[in-house]
Amino acid sequence: MAHDHPHDHDHDHSEIGPMDLRVRALETVLAQKGYIDPAALDALIDTYQTRIGPCNGARVVAKAWVDPAYRRWLLEDATAAIASLGYSGRQGEHMVVVENTPERHHMVVCTLCSCYPWPVLGLPPTWYKSAPYRSRAVRDPRGVLADFGVTLPAGTEIRVWDSTAEVRYLVLPMRPAGTEALGEEALAALVTRDSMIGTGLPRQP
Repeated sequence: MAHDHPHDHDHDHSEIGPMDLRVRALETVLAQKGYIDPAALDALIDTYQTRIGPCNGARVVAKAWVDPAYRRWLLEDATAAIASLGYSGRQGEHMVVVENTPERHHMVVCTLCSCYPWPVLGLPPTWYKSAPYRSRAVRDPRGVLADFGVTLPAGTEIRVWDSTAEVRYLVLPMRPAGTEALGEEALAALVTRDSMIGTGLPRQP
């Protein structure tokens, strides 16, 4: 279900919020009592940040940019198309890909909690889970994009997609101009995490 959302998004990532402080305190207590292994926890987090992370989504996007047949498949059956590249699993069982065009820009939010496609984007950033982003993305999407440094032409429609436990969304950003000679690996390096959420754009070559 698509919604037009705004987001009063706190883009200062340097501050540690109350939830992060509580999580750190809980982790410390559990480690001291021997209930968790900090090294194992670090390995799990590293897995999601490096192997199961935005680099996977970037490869999906790059393949769609160079392979028209794959792009069509991705837009018709994202779950199967993404799984064909080896990216599937928890939080990615039911995927939908929406494509940005000069006329329409897509942005993803989870208004209820923090539903997020882990297999292709890794762990959600702190701001994605914040109440300001979740509320403003629906009310003022253009303002939210401006907070992220993205200014779109006045005539560009902005559509906001609300991720749920049943469906997770991934944005297929527009391929940057002047990249016709680049291969998939070089193109994947231009794809940013935020461009696949819709709060950013790909890097320029």
